[in-house]
Amino acid sequence: MCGIFGYLGKRDNALEIVIKGLQKLEYRGYDSWGVATDLNGELFSHKKVGKISEANLDDFKDKKVKLAIGHTRWATHGGVTNANAHPHFDPEKQIAVVHNGIIENYQEIREELGKENFVSETDTEVIAHLIAKYRKDYSFKEAVLKAVQRLVGRYAIVVLNVGENYLIAARRGSPLIVGVGEDEAFLASDIPAFLEYTQNVNYLDDNEMVIVNDGVEFLNLETGEPIKKRLVNIDWQAESAEKGEYDHFMLKEIMEQKDCIHRAINQDTDEIMHIAQQIKDSRGCFLSGCGTAGKVCMAGEYFFSIIAKRHVNFAPSSEFPVYHHFLRPESLLIVISQSGETADVLEAMEAAKKKGAKVLSIVNVEGSTIARQSDFSLHIKAGPEKAVASTKAATSQMALLLLIATAMIGELQEGRRILAEVASKINDMLNPRFLTYIKSVAEKIKDQENAYIIGKAENYPMALEAAIKIQEVSYVHAEGFAAGELKHGPIALITEGTPCISFVANDEVKQDVINNTMELKARGAYIIGISPDNHDVFDEWIKVPDVGVASPLVNIVPIQILAYYIAVLRGLDPDMPRNLAKSVTVK
Repeated sequence: MCGIFGYLGKRDNALEIVIKGLQKLEYRGYDSWGVATDLNGELFSHKKVGKISEANLDDFKDKKVKLAIGHTRWATHGGVTNANAHPHFDPEKQIAVVHNGIIENYQEIREELGKENFVSETDTEVIAHLIAKYRKDYSFKEAVLKAVQRLVGRYAIVVLNVGENYLIAARRGSPLIVGVGEDEAFLASDIPAFLEYTQNVNYLDDNEMVIVNDGVEFLNLETGEPIKKRLVNIDWQAESAEKGEYDHFMLKEIMEQKDCIHRAINQDTDEIMHIAQQIKDSRGCFLSGCGTAGKVCMAGEYFFSIIAKRHVNFAPSSEFPVYHHFLRPESLLIVISQSGETADVLEAMEAAKKKGAKVLSIVNVEGSTIARQSDFSLHIKAGPEKAVASTKAATSQMALLLLIATAMIGELQEGRRILAEVASKINDMLNPRFLTYIKSVAEKIKDQENAYIIGKAENYPMALEAAIKIQEVSYVHAEGFAAGELKHGPIALITEGTPCISFVANDEVKQDVINNTMELKARGAYIIGISPDNHDVFDEWIKVPDVGVASPLVNIVPIQILAYYIAVLRGLDPDMPRNLAKSVTVK
């Protein structure tokens, strides 16, 4: 949720740097945006409803400043208005704050400070007012420290004070990263925002503050004591976070899956075997994630059952804390997150740790909060994923779970061989003719307002994931079902011409799914089959390779493409769907 960017350094185009950085963070929020700086001893700000990508850099070229902060918003408290856009200020316009997260006690603080003094509906504005209150008696640093000690909730903030040539940032529960360059520093919600300038970062942990001046100084939020931080070099390249020849990040990231799976399975053998043993030794193993990552977990549940003959339980992270009744020190929680910052996942981890259970994480952002707070972590190495709809991260995560399942039965090398073959066959799939055919299918169903997807066994989670993909980027009402559940109610929704997608793999449940598909066809459904083989019941056949138990990895790819083209044909932006943000850092 929300993108934060701050700059202090040797360059005198700080506002342009901040706006360009925010444009790289637009996937985190695109309701409104704003920037602020100290311009010749006065607070200059500019705020606007709409996407930061629409900002005109020429409007800021004449403002030569070396310090600035900015924000691109995904609304939580207050409507989408200029008044509610960040940055927010104190009544005297001396302090500016940008904020990601939710301040739970903001109403209480607002009443204390006099609600008549506030001009927005946001929880963020109380931070600026509170800092101003303490600033009357304390230094800028001390005032920020005292203010954040009053805040309850999850937040990342960056603050500037007119007349003070430095920035202060603090974090509790929302991501914030410091990029360290030569005679300059960057503060951002995600690494790609400053990747063109530096690959050296410090990760701000919970309950920590950073002062960016001539250097960077880290403090404990509760005690004010200094903290030493390790400088980490990130191996991402700046071009990996750009669209390049593609119209949208979503399509670029779909096309990268052939390479991402290879990188995901190229893990240290000893680490994979250690994790496999941890699962075998555990008494109560759980998989947990949110949204697409949750569907990946569900697929993993089947991989562990079919391949390793091991029962592993899945629970959505938002529901997982209720499972604390079943947790014990011998339990193992495996969490999955693309960003490594998902608030519900962090809460699930906290519930597990309270019971002494171990936590394994599978993430795409090395050094993320989830990775750092885990007992052990695997990095899928998919590279930056900027489209809100997760594609390459999802297949990489599934590949890694399948690999771990094969390691549990002593077949790690066979698992690598299977997945290398999967990657090769996805490479063969992703050709212009394949994309053109799927686009033609999208053209036939783009005006439909409902779609239904069925799957069985390991492809049941893919039916659910397919529904998410179609929902989030094309706004078509889509639902996924276990194929055998149709006749228990959902088949009543089928009318003449309703698009229904059927996953038919060459597995032990193949005939069952064909029978269920025939039931849909008998009610007038327009059947789109995803299968290695054509079947008479299909109206449209999207051919996928036969890869055995790994079928979810190849089956979901054409649905990603289909969802993409439906969105584009409906005139929508698949990278930035309405009401959604890439990294969900609030509960």
